[in-house]
Amino acid sequence: MEISLTILAVVIFSLAIGSFLGYYARQTIAKKQLHTAEGKATKLVEDSEKKSQEIVLEAKNKAVNILEEAKRKEQERESQLMRLEERLVKREESIDKKVEEIERGRQALEKKADEIRKIRKEAEETRRQELKRLEKIAGLGKEQAKKILLQLTEEENREFLGKKMKEMEIAGRDELEKKARDIMTQAIQKYAGSHAADVTTSTISIPSDEVKGRIIGREGRNIKALERLTGIEIIVDDTPEAIVISGFDPVRREVARIALEKLIGDGRIHPTKIEEAVEYAKGEVNNKIREAGEAAAYDVGVAGLDPKLVHILGRLRYRTSYGQNGLLHSLEVAHLSGALAAELGADVMLAKKAGLLHDVGKAIDREVQGTHVEIGIKILEKFHVDKAIINAMKSHHEDYPFESPESMIISAADAISASRPGARKDTLENYLKRLEDLEAVANSFSEVEKTYAIQAGREIRVFVKPDKTDDLGAIKLARSIADKIEKELKYPGEIKVNVIREVRMTEYAR
Repeated sequence: MEISLTILAVVIFSLAIGSFLGYYARQTIAKKQLHTAEGKATKLVEDSEKKSQEIVLEAKNKAVNILEEAKRKEQERESQLMRLEERLVKREESIDKKVEEIERGRQALEKKADEIRKIRKEAEETRRQELKRLEKIAGLGKEQAKKILLQLTEEENREFLGKKMKEMEIAGRDELEKKARDIMTQAIQKYAGSHAADVTTSTISIPSDEVKGRIIGREGRNIKALERLTGIEIIVDDTPEAIVISGFDPVRREVARIALEKLIGDGRIHPTKIEEAVEYAKGEVNNKIREAGEAAAYDVGVAGLDPKLVHILGRLRYRTSYGQNGLLHSLEVAHLSGALAAELGADVMLAKKAGLLHDVGKAIDREVQGTHVEIGIKILEKFHVDKAIINAMKSHHEDYPFESPESMIISAADAISASRPGARKDTLENYLKRLEDLEAVANSFSEVEKTYAIQAGREIRVFVKPDKTDDLGAIKLARSIADKIEKELKYPGEIKVNVIREVRMTEYAR
């Protein structure tokens, strides 16, 4: 029992000593670690202060360098300003010297001019005195002596003077004719415009022959719709990758061409799309007419024309006269007139304007009664064009007397342009006139809405107003048109008259 207590006491004592030693050791280690952290912190602070001092020092050095660089640049700028100032001073001195020299020269010139005036005055005085002295010696005045001298000379040389005057008259006439030919030649050389006679067909390229079948449509409904809306004959033959548009009216041909190209590009070809394409083409043709008029006015250099007058001028693009394009002819006459006016000393701009507008009446002469000259005068008066321009253009066919040199120039330029070899074709004009007369006969009936002559005049398609006649009336109208054509027109072979009556009813479901 005592041994157990002893052992227990030893164990308790050992535990007490161990706990004390552990606590002491722990305290010692903690103090060492604390000293180590404080040292590191102290060292970090010292390092930071050292680096901050180095940064401040470096910043001071940079600031000093910047100041030194700024001072150096300032010194360079001051030196440049000094050099510029020295140059300006030298230049001012040079200018002052030149001004002094010019002033001295001016004074010397004025002095010489005074001397010349004085000498001239003395010479004039001397001349008057000499004339008085000679008149006093001769007993005649200056004019009397001159008249007697001329009379004596004329009497002594009458025959010689007559021959000389005759020779001068002949030589003068030959010289004038030669001069006139030279002026015409120079004017023609200055303007060498290109000409292209409008024909009655146009060709459209297609991507493949498969498109031809789509253009024709089922039972020909597409091509019939296109011909009905445009009044143009569409020829789809064996020609590879091409379709021919035939018609005497250039506007209708252009509408058909644009509509076909739009349909081919779109790929969807059916009656509804055809109607849309034709309406689009009509708008495009109208824009082209306006652009053609503006381009013509710009080419000639004519400004200030009314936009409506420019549009009427542009319609000449689709008007031909004996196969010669109306707008190209007007442009050529304008340029030729300007060249002739420049050679003859006339008003160049007036001649150009009158030349450009001389055939403006042809743009609507198929819609309005009267000659194209009379229609043109009314158009220009409506748009308040200068009276001098109207007087210059109205005489180009000698329907009115020539009132100015410019009117003669316009007439000459028009003759030059029209008589140029190859410019015009009588047979084509006669053919177009026959087709126009054929359409006019059909349009004379009140029931007719529109008429198209096709197949080179061998067929005429007449569209009637459905509310003005019925189907029986359409049959009678076809016979009446055929009878009138037989009575009034001369033509080879026979002409087929097609009268078409179409009724469309439209309602909207809302």
